Amino acid sequence: MNIDLAAIRDRAHAVLPEACEIAMHHFRRAEGGWEKSPGQIVTEADLAIDRLLQERLRRPGEAWLSEETADDGSRLEEPTCWVVDPIDGTRSFAQGKPEFSICIGFMVERRPVFGLVANPASGETFEATLGLGAMLNGQVLPPLPDREVAKPRIAASRTEVQKRPLAWLAPDATWTMLGSLALKLVFVAASRFDAYVTLRRTNDWDIAAADVILREAGVQLVEPSGEPVRYDRERTSRPGLIAAPPRLRDKLVGRIAQTFPVP
Repeated sequence: MNIDLAAIRDRAHAVLPEACEIAMHHFRRAEGGWEKSPGQIVTEADLAIDRLLQERLRRPGEAWLSEETADDGSRLEEPTCWVVDPIDGTRSFAQGKPEFSICIGFMVERRPVFGLVANPASGETFEATLGLGAMLNGQVLPPLPDREVAKPRIAASRTEVQKRPLAWLAPDATWTMLGSLALKLVFVAASRFDAYVTLRRTNDWDIAAADVILREAGVQLVEPSGEPVRYDRERTSRPGLIAAPPRLRDKLVGRIAQTFPVP
C-alpha cells in the first residue's frame, strides 16, 4: 500500500507543539486527576490532548485507537490507523514528576511504520519512520550493538517493582524505576538502558509509537514468551513485554521460561 509517510510525519509534527503546550499548562497544577477505573488515572490534559490529536491527525478512512477513546474495532478493518496515548505516564504527570510522554504512532496493515514519543517536560522528542532510522531531536540514534552485558541497566515500573520483585530475572542488573512506559522503551533505543522488562499487561497505545523507534535502533519488542508483539488481535493488550538487543532479550526470555514453564 502506497502511503506518504512524510505527510504523516508532517501532520504529527504540526500538532505536537500545541499538544505539549496543553500538557505543560496542566502540569504541576492543583487539579490533579481522577480514577476512570481501579488503578487507572485520567486528567483533564489527557482528554484535551486526545481531542486535539484526533481533530488534527485523523483523515477519512483512517482508523483511530487511543487510551482515551473507545476501541470501535476499525483498526482491524481499515488499512491505516493512528495509535495514540495523549499522556503516557499519567500517574507521574498527576504527581508532578517529569516522567510522562505524548505518543503518536501510525500503522499500515496492523504494523507500526511511524512513531513519535515526546516528553514536553524535558524537551526531548524521539521519532522514527520505518526504514529511515531512529532520531532524538533530529539527531540520528546509532543502532544498538548486540553484545554481552555483564551488569545490564534495566528499566522497570515503580509500581511493579514495589509489588513484584524482579531482581531474579537478572541478579547482576541495575534496576531503575521510571514512570512512562514509552519513555522507558525509547530510552533503551537511546542506550540509556540496556533493557526494559514488565510482566504486567501493556496496551497497543502504550507501545506502538515506541515500537518503530526501537526497531530502527535494532531492537524487537517481544512478549515474555519470546513471541513478537502483534497488533492484529481483537484484544489490545498483552501479558508483559521485553525490549533489549537479541542476546540480552533471549536471556531474559529464558529466565522467565524457567520460572514460569509452559505445560
